[in-house]
Amino acid sequence: MNPSDIPAVNRILKREYRRRKAPIVDLVQAQTRDPFLVLVATILSARTKDETTTAVCKRLFRQVRRPHDFDRFTQRQLEKLLLPIGFFRTKARHLKALPAALDDGFGGRVPDAIDDLCRLPGVGRKTANLVRAVAFNKPAVCVDVHVHRICNRLGLLRTKTPLETEQALRRILPHRYWITWNSYLVSFGQTVCRPVGPHCGACPVARYCDRVGVAAARPAPRAGR
Repeated sequence: MNPSDIPAVNRILKREYRRRKAPIVDLVQAQTRDPFLVLVATILSARTKDETTTAVCKRLFRQVRRPHDFDRFTQRQLEKLLLPIGFFRTKARHLKALPAALDDGFGGRVPDAIDDLCRLPGVGRKTANLVRAVAFNKPAVCVDVHVHRICNRLGLLRTKTPLETEQALRRILPHRYWITWNSYLVSFGQTVCRPVGPHCGACPVARYCDRVGVAAARPAPRAGR
């Protein structure tokens, strides 16, 4: 896949995305435009299946609608509320510290700048980019394991880490695709271009994929004598 193929691939991924279940943060966006709730959902979603995060968010958001709602819970109570989220103890600690961090640095409001978001507990570049794109509808290149894997599998990039992938995409990905690129590739990576056992035979972007091209170019094995 070449950078010139991005518009065509994006059109196909957009069509596929609309046919499939949206990632967790997009589900939250459909229910609310509140940056705080999007931030909390994104923190919780790290290293956790979407179905698990969805269930926990629904339960949590019945009791937590603004930052200082976390003050009503002890650390132990919050941990129980977050089960079975991955790394629930660490995430509970981050959420307990979130109200003070927002008050001290940003007047109680969720910031929209990447560097500012990264100053919050439990927020790295992936989370910061996703919150900026989903909650504020501002251009941001969010790179998770799906985006990193698929961009390299397609042959669009040759990068070793998600950070390298983010930097490379910032150079070649047209700005009009920045907000939605992550959502499209996450959905695609969960359903078609899976990390193990990808459905290459049914892939709608197979003609653009270096992996499929290399496999097709290999000579067929010779029959045994």
